[in-house]
Amino acid sequence: GSPVTLRFFRLLACQLLLAIACVAMGTPAQAADDIEITRATIEASDDGYRLNTAYNFELNHGLKDAIQHGVQLHFTTEIELTRPRWYRRDEKAVSLKRTIRISYDVLTRQYYVVVVGSFQERFQTFEDAMFMIRRPTRWLIAPKGTLKAGEVYEVSLRMFMDREYLQKPLQVNAFNDSDWRLTSSLKAFTYRAE
Repeated sequence: GSPVTLRFFRLLACQLLLAIACVAMGTPAQAADDIEITRATIEASDDGYRLNTAYNFELNHGLKDAIQHGVQLHFTTEIELTRPRWYRRDEKAVSLKRTIRISYDVLTRQYYVVVVGSFQERFQTFEDAMFMIRRPTRWLIAPKGTLKAGEVYEVSLRMFMDREYLQKPLQVNAFNDSDWRLTSSLKAFTYRAE
């Protein structure tokens, strides 16, 4: 072949090798579950049905550092309850999201944990603040009468660090950086309504 064709194929081979190297470097080996759901139960209460959860996860150094420098991190829990029906599409009884935010105030040297749209608490230490995120308050997912007593519902639950809440410049980095990708597997279980 001509020198031009040879040069073209060499260039193509170099680009291909570079692309493979980038992909290999950009996807470090990591556990499938960054966030482990260690407890997930639904409890009937006087006001309705509450989700009782516990999570097990750690924030890496980069995320801890980001909080110290004023970046707010958001953790979203999604839950869905469906009632299987053989004669038509499954009935979606509950489909909700709840987001909890953690932030640090440099002036007061306190951590703030906010259940978005609800209450806020402040903590002296990072670990105390994280405990609130790992063991959140029981969440009212359905008022009394929403679920049919005796019926079995299929529940699916997951929790993830919600990068949609990050400021735009950070979002771009976060979507490309595996350090900013914390998520649980989808947890599925059944619940018989009381």
